[in-house]
Amino acid sequence: MGQGRGKKIVLTFLIVLVFFSILIIVHEFGHMLMAKRVGVKVERFSLGLGKKVFGIKRGGTEYVISAFPFGGYVKLAGDNPVECKGTADEFFSKSPLKRFLVIIGGPFTNYIFAFVLFTAIFMIGVPSLTTRVGRLLPDYPAQVSGVKEGDLIFEIDGKEVVYWEDLVGIVQKDTRGIPLKFKVKRRSRILTFWIAPKVIKTKNIFGQETTVGMIGIAPKEEIIFVKHNLLEAVTLGGKRLIALTNRTYKGLWLLITGGLPVRESLTGPIGIAFLIGEAAKLGIVHLLSLMAYINIALAVFNLLPFPILDGGHILFLAVEKLRGKPLSVRTQETVSQVALYILIAFALFVTWNDITKFLPFMRK
Repeated sequence: MGQGRGKKIVLTFLIVLVFFSILIIVHEFGHMLMAKRVGVKVERFSLGLGKKVFGIKRGGTEYVISAFPFGGYVKLAGDNPVECKGTADEFFSKSPLKRFLVIIGGPFTNYIFAFVLFTAIFMIGVPSLTTRVGRLLPDYPAQVSGVKEGDLIFEIDGKEVVYWEDLVGIVQKDTRGIPLKFKVKRRSRILTFWIAPKVIKTKNIFGQETTVGMIGIAPKEEIIFVKHNLLEAVTLGGKRLIALTNRTYKGLWLLITGGLPVRESLTGPIGIAFLIGEAAKLGIVHLLSLMAYINIALAVFNLLPFPILDGGHILFLAVEKLRGKPLSVRTQETVSQVALYILIAFALFVTWNDITKFLPFMRK
């Protein structure tokens, strides 16, 4: 038992390591690629932090693996204004527009990678529940109407439903309290039921109170894998990307304005590692989905106008554009130093929050 548990821990650790490494490589690759496109010399591309363990040099760039496996960076020529010599291939020798493109390259690549992952997921096959009825809630409209466990709902008000999420989408959006026409297959028979969704108050994923329609049925655990061709997968991947981007920005706004509780809503590296382990148990589709979600979150977070982050560098560029000259090196260093302390405090808070939520010995 001990050996088996030990192997699982090691395997989970390796999956987490590979997972984070891919996120970092994608982000830093975006910075590197754009830097080379605009003529900035890339001195080093490092996977990991700390002392160099292994490295090779190609095209003027040293690609290295460093001792500490989490993290990574791209070192650009002249990316420190104090060290900038004024040569044409240095970062601070480039125009604000070209520097902006280098900065935006990382988050943009994370975003594009999320889209590629979603497209791949829809082509591989998404596990979806069918519309077969499982448990019926007592005294709810479905049970009262005569619907039975095992019935397969295939049409609602003339709209074909194949997957459980389609059924839920139609029912929950209907808060008029008037009957909907349900067509059901029961063995070899086709039956029709008129069911008026019960309008109830509940909370959405952001903890906000909302009203939804419910008929009181739970799905049977009947799962089918739904595969799509390339064109369909691209379309669905794009829709998923836009929906999750909107949801991420909405959640972020609610966090900032106090609409969401901070402790319950934020997750750091420990929490993400825990989620990766759980997703790995469910299979490759869940693991890829989680990676896509985190790529979106990483892109959004990095674009926040906060010094140290990519968005902070863009903010400095905007100020430079408005003033006609950059902020002094001393001012930038002071602001960045203060921001770093705030970011460290925030990281410690999130890490402690993760420890209390996800590590068994800290749970009450």
